[in-house]
Amino acid sequence: MVRIIPMASSSIRPSLSPFRCSGGVSSSRFGVSLSPVHLHRHLGFSNLGSVVPQSQFFGFKASKMSRTEETKLGKPLVGNVVRASTAAAQETEALEWVEKDKRRMLHVVYRVGDLDRTIKFYTECLGMKLLRKRDIPEERYTNAFLGYGPEDSHFVIELTYNYGVDKYDIGTAFGHFGIAVEDVAKTVELVKAKGGKVTREPGPVKGGSTVIAFIEDPDGYKFELLERGPTPEPLCQVMLRVGDLDRSINFYEKAFGMKLLRTRDNPQYKYTIAMMGYGPEDKNAVLELTYNYGVTDYDKGNAYAQVENFLLSFHFSVKKIVFVTAFSMFHDSSCFL
Repeated sequence: MVRIIPMASSSIRPSLSPFRCSGGVSSSRFGVSLSPVHLHRHLGFSNLGSVVPQSQFFGFKASKMSRTEETKLGKPLVGNVVRASTAAAQETEALEWVEKDKRRMLHVVYRVGDLDRTIKFYTECLGMKLLRKRDIPEERYTNAFLGYGPEDSHFVIELTYNYGVDKYDIGTAFGHFGIAVEDVAKTVELVKAKGGKVTREPGPVKGGSTVIAFIEDPDGYKFELLERGPTPEPLCQVMLRVGDLDRSINFYEKAFGMKLLRTRDNPQYKYTIAMMGYGPEDKNAVLELTYNYGVTDYDKGNAYAQVENFLLSFHFSVKKIVFVTAFSMFHDSSCFL
């Protein structure tokens, strides 16, 4: 999922189920199936990081946004509210805004079965800091924010623990997180000493010279350790597997103004990657999209707290992003993030 928020704070509701965007969109929170024609009015506004009254979107009056008014008029909502010419103008304006707006990746959100255990692993083995923690007993969940610097300037992790749930299905769509370290071998030894699992010993990446290693946290989330010099953004990558690389690149470019930083095809191992983000890889967190030849679908699991397994949060204008997101979903029927 993409969650859009106007500031670094978060209002996650961890019980949300993912949208399923194949031709239409569904959300268990609303108990409806959303087709593209209705997405702009049913989109989960309260999931955009702050609850925004529907009457504020695009300057429409609340009466025009209501199902009751639509029924009274006896005409489709789109015909009454968003005329074709208006929609075209909004589309152009929104896409231009995406190109000009300043933004960055803020945090990724996922669920864990033992919050204290995970916090201990990330702080002792990976050198992260516990930035803040909050408990919401009425909603029966707790959040913890961890990273390598303040939330207002760094990409951070938001862990969610739901009371009484100790295991999740990570699925196959999520690949791994990337962390830049100055000495991969030393970090791996520390992970081993703390009882962590190493799935790939330190060594050069296939076809390259960068030293890497792979480890798993207590819940099975994979982390790639990349040997690099000092960097302002150690939590530097999120890798996702996609079924159509060109379509996914187009989606991130149009909806969120990301830039395609580079691509690399590896026919020997039958995969292609695309790196996308808002700045150079050595200074910013980036998205690594991986396409495995011939694989068009992945198991998304239930480990992520937001739609389509993964959350990207940006400093966006809420009014603009609702239209941009809806427009982009129409043009990318898979909505795979």
